[in-house]
Amino acid sequence: MSGAERTEGKEAAAAGDPGRSLGPSDASPDEGVVEDLPLIDEKAVEQLAEGLISHYLPDLQRSKSALQELTQNQVVLLETLEQEISKFKECNSIVDIDALFSEAKHYHNKLVNIRNEMMTLHEKTSKLKKRALKLQQKRQKEELEREQQREKELEREKQLTAKPAKRT
Repeated sequence: MSGAERTEGKEAAAAGDPGRSLGPSDASPDEGVVEDLPLIDEKAVEQLAEGLISHYLPDLQRSKSALQELTQNQVVLLETLEQEISKFKECNSIVDIDALFSEAKHYHNKLVNIRNEMMTLHEKTSKLKKRALKLQQKRQKEELEREQQREKELEREKQLTAKPAKRT
């Protein structure tokens, strides 16, 4: 193939000609790779792989253990966070309990005031009952004295009334 034919082939390929011919520069990059490589000894490949593994394995193992440690630390942190969250929830319930206790104290004070008022009312009613009893006794005594006074007056009037003399 001459240089002119190659140029024509490239132009045809650029134009999208389906019957075009490919030149050496149009070849696939992987084409002929296996043929180009010299034969590699499998023992050498194995030794190279072992060397590569032995070189990176300690770092990978350290990374693995570090990741495991981080994972464990994250688990511990998550548990700690859950405990703290439950403590905060308890604190909120404690606030509710404090509100209930203050409300209970308020109602206790009301009950104490009502009890004191009831005791005061009881004392007043007791005094009023005693006074009413004394007044009733005094009134009965006065009525009795008036009745006795009337009887005395009637008796006196009887004695003062003229009596006819007996004829003998």
